[in-house]
Amino acid sequence: MTIETANAPVHITDADFDAAVGRDGLVLVDFWAPWCGPCRAIAPVLEDLAAAHGDGLTVAKINIDENGEKAGAFGVRAIPTLVLFKDGQPVETLVGLQTRSSLDAAIIRARG
Repeated sequence: MTIETANAPVHITDADFDAAVGRDGLVLVDFWAPWCGPCRAIAPVLEDLAAAHGDGLTVAKINIDENGEKAGAFGVRAIPTLVLFKDGQPVETLVGLQTRSSLDAAIIRARG
């Protein structure tokens, strides 16, 4: 796992999770699965979001089929589930297909 650049989503595992979300600043974690249509549909939105926010936001993706431990710990029951962390603490959870504007609004609320 490399999380130095925040201009593209990074793929993490259960083992990487704490280091990825424990960073200062905002981290948006996408709990997804490769067979999930809405997960595939939101992927370009997350890529655009990561590029637009640069170093101010890290977007991390965790495949729940291969990494179920953290999904269970956060009560993920539907995918995609997006959890926004600020300074290592979860501040908002968004379930289902999200629009760019709903994600931008969550980021603004977290920064507020």
